Amino acid sequence: MYAVIETGGKQYRVQEGDVITIEKLNAEVGETVTFDKVLVLGEGKDVKVGTPYVDVAVTGSVVENGKGQKVIIFKYKAKKDYRKKQGHRQPYTMVKIESLGGAAPKKAAAKKEAPKAKAEAAAETTPVKEETKAVKKVSASMKKDELIAFAKENNIAIDEKATKAVIIEAIEAALK
Repeated sequence: MYAVIETGGKQYRVQEGDVITIEKLNAEVGETVTFDKVLVLGEGKDVKVGTPYVDVAVTGSVVENGKGQKVIIFKYKAKKDYRKKQGHRQPYTMVKIESLGGAAPKKAAAKKEAPKAKAEAAAETTPVKEETKAVKKVSASMKKDELIAFAKENNIAIDEKATKAVIIEAIEAALK
C-alpha cells in the first residue's frame, strides 16, 4: 500500500517504513508528525483519489534535522572584474513513515468555529465596540468610492462630489 502526500510545496510517494527527506519542519527528533494532505491512498485497484485530498492521515516520526550539501552560486562577468561566490545549504527534516490511512484530524474546523461564536457573543453584549471598529475602518488609504460606500452603510450624509479629505473628515466627525 502506498500514499502520495503533500508537504513543503512538494509531493512524495511513500510506503510504511520509508525514510523521506522533506523541507524543514518545526519538530524535534523523535516527535510524531501527521501529514493530513494525502492526495492518493491505496494499491492496485483499491486506490482512493482525493478531490483534492483524501480524508485520511499519514503519520511518521522525525529521524533527523539537518542541512543538505552545499550548493555553490558563482556569478561571473567577463572582462568586468566581477566575481561573486555564494554558498547555500538547504535545511531538511528526515521522517520515517510509520502508518498510512489513519483518521485525519479535524481540529482546524473546531478552532475556526470557536472564534466566530466568541465574536458574535461579544457583538451582542457590547454595541459600543462596533462603533470603535467602524472608526478603524476609515483610513486615508481607502479609495473615494470605498469611503462613500462606508458612509452609506453607516447612514452618514456626505456630499459625493467633495474631495476625499473632506469625506474622511465628515465621516470621522459623524462617528464621534
